Formats: sequence, C-alpha cells, structure tokens
Amino acid sequence: MSPIRAAVPATVDVVSRDVISDEAWAVIGPLFPVVRATGRPPVDRRAVVEANAWRFRTGAPWRDVPERFGNWNTVYKNFNRWSELGVWARVLEKVQFLAQQQGDLDWVASIDSTIVRVHQHGATLPRVTGALSSYKKFGLEPPDHAIGRSRGGLTTKKHLVCDGRGRALAFVLTPGQAADTNLLSTTLEQIRVHGAVGRPRSRPDRVLADKGYPSRANRAWLRDRGIAATIPERNDQIANRRKRAGRPIEFGDEQRHRYRGRNVVQRCFNKLKQWRGIAMRSDKTARNYHAGLCLAATLHWVASS
Repeated sequence: MSPIRAAVPATVDVVSRDVISDEAWAVIGPLFPVVRATGRPPVDRRAVVEANAWRFRTGAPWRDVPERFGNWNTVYKNFNRWSELGVWARVLEKVQFLAQQQGDLDWVASIDSTIVRVHQHGATLPRVTGALSSYKKFGLEPPDHAIGRSRGGLTTKKHLVCDGRGRALAFVLTPGQAADTNLLSTTLEQIRVHGAVGRPRSRPDRVLADKGYPSRANRAWLRDRGIAATIPERNDQIANRRKRAGRPIEFGDEQRHRYRGRNVVQRCFNKLKQWRGIAMRSDKTARNYHAGLCLAATLHWVASS
C-alpha cells in the first residue's frame, strides 16, 4: 500500500469546507519549509496552507481570507515567498514521488489544454505583449504574465499532461492564444518524477493527444525519445497524405481503443476547475497562479492515491 493511501483512508475527505484533514496533513505537512529556531514566532504552517486552499477553492480576494486562518497579509506573504522559492512545485513533485515509489503511477500520459478567463483584478500589471512566454515551474516572471487575448477576452491557457489515472504530472502556462501543437514538447519536458535513486523520470511510456497535436515535428520529437504516440490525424492531413507516396499514419482499432483513455485529462481539468480560483484567474502573476495549480493538484494526488 502506498504511503499516500495508507495515510489517507478512503472514507476521509482530504479538504473539508474549512480545513485540510489530519490524514492529508500528515502526508504534505513535512514537505513544507521547517520553522526557523530564531526570529519572530513562526506562523502555523498548516493554517497558512489551509488558508491558501480556502482562497483558491472559493476564488475570494486575499483580503477576504477569514480571520480564523490568521492575518490575511501574513498568509499572502508566506504563499508568495513559497511560490518564489518553488516550494509548491516541490511539494507536488514529492507526492508524485511517493506514488512512483509504490508503483501507483500510470505512465500512459494524456495531454491537452484549457483556457481560463482572467479576472480584471488579475490583469493590472503592465504586460509586454508579443513577448515569448512559456511559463514552466518557477523562477523569473514572464513579461506578459501568461495573459493573452483570445475569443474570450483576456485569457490564460493551461497546457497539462496527466498520468493514466487523471492526476497532473506537469503543466505550462501561456497566453490564451498560444497554439497547442507548439507546446507539446515544452509541456512534456516539465515532467520530473523522482525515484529512490538515479535521475528523475521524465518520459512516459505513451502519450495520448487529440487532433490539436499531430504535427510532423511533434511525432518526430516523441519518436526520437522512444515515446509511443496515439494521436489521430486531422482530415486535411489525411487528404494531403493521400496525394503523396509513403506509409500513412496507422490509427486502427488498437489505436482507437487506446485513444478512449484520453478522457482522463478532461477529468483532471474538471477536478482542478472545481476550485473557483483555478477556474478563473485573479492572480496577477503567472508564478502565483501556477502555485495555486500545484496546491490543487497536490491535494488531488493525495485524495486519489
């Protein structure tokens, strides 16, 4: 039995309406920075994480965080500092490691993207439009804050790859108008699942993707890395291929059967977007919105393992 499953019984909710359960905190609590022995009295780590979960779950402004979690500014400062240090991303990686250690991770991955509207409170920082943006884990803030303009107005696009059980392995934030096909390799390169020894694993056994990804460059990139692909061709690609000599892309009954499993990525999006702060972005920086995604994905891993 995996350490995540052992710590969180199936009958216990990972997040109630107010707090993270004792069982879930037993798993993720030790992953946060230790309390310093000197200086001011430290804030309760669990209260800070619970406040962040409440805030992203409800989509409320930081100033509306209930007083029972402590001072809202203290909560925000800790969240922002941990975001800058990459703590939230490392907590997600650690939960993935626990699943990999017990063989609970399904390496048939699915990739897709979804667009979220940017609330007016999240679009107040100056943006360098047209700048290259491929926000990955943490570090320097992209000049456009991963905010672009599409049919829905100001939007951010989440490019996400999940395992075969619908749990997020990695995600990349871009402006809403970014094309899916250009972000396949960038998204897959963010997978880093550590094992007990050796380098972290970064390559799934197979990738399932829809008709937004079947470019020659993507297929060549996957083939060079030994990653099997189940990606149907678009109708225009099929018509163009018939005009030329060569072997067509095979997509028979076996591939169609495998392709049915791609719905797990849509279920993953559905789980994450149950949190209103994820379904609509009100964070000004891509780094902090990414941190919120890491928190939601971490608790999803804990609940489903």
